[in-house]
Amino acid sequence: MNDKFYNLPSDKQHAIINAGYRVFSKNSYKKSPMQEIADEAAISKSLLFHYFQNKKDLYLFLWEYACQHSINTLTAAGCYEEPDFFRMLYKGMKAKIEILRRNPDMGAFIIKAYYEKNPEVHDDIQASYLKYYRMKAELSLKNVSKDQFRLGINVGDIFRHIFWEANGYLIDILRNSNLDVIRLEKDFTKMIRFWEIIYSRDRKE
Repeated sequence: MNDKFYNLPSDKQHAIINAGYRVFSKNSYKKSPMQEIADEAAISKSLLFHYFQNKKDLYLFLWEYACQHSINTLTAAGCYEEPDFFRMLYKGMKAKIEILRRNPDMGAFIIKAYYEKNPEVHDDIQASYLKYYRMKAELSLKNVSKDQFRLGINVGDIFRHIFWEANGYLIDILRNSNLDVIRLEKDFTKMIRFWEIIYSRDRKE
């Protein structure tokens, strides 16, 4: 835990976090200067280095913050207590949209970081991604009622397929346009409805 950073007022933390997401989401890791992040956050570069030892330290902090913040927000929204799988997806969508309203560049950063090839951060990101993927799968499926699905369908496979499809959609939309949370909510609502028709035992045409 970064005690120096977390001792800052919340608005200062928020400014630095969003500045990091903004700069890292628009450039590769190598081409994202700490000076630019400091300028975006309206602080000096020396002060930024006071809170983070180096660029790698900041980059991995932002990744871990995004992953953990997502889980904490979904937990607070009651997603992991929801026995209805499709209702859980809808609650999760609403919660994540609120995250993106507050941190508009977080989604683009996550995708950029996942595909980052720089050896300085690549292995750490991939190991963390696998850890959080397994954690989210376990939490998401822990309380889900299995009898709501069509016979013969593996629930773990459903989770993986939906996870891949949702990520593919986000990659496409973030590559080709700025994030529009209204469009995001409409599109994901349609996708959840489609998944329910495909996977639910009681198909609701």
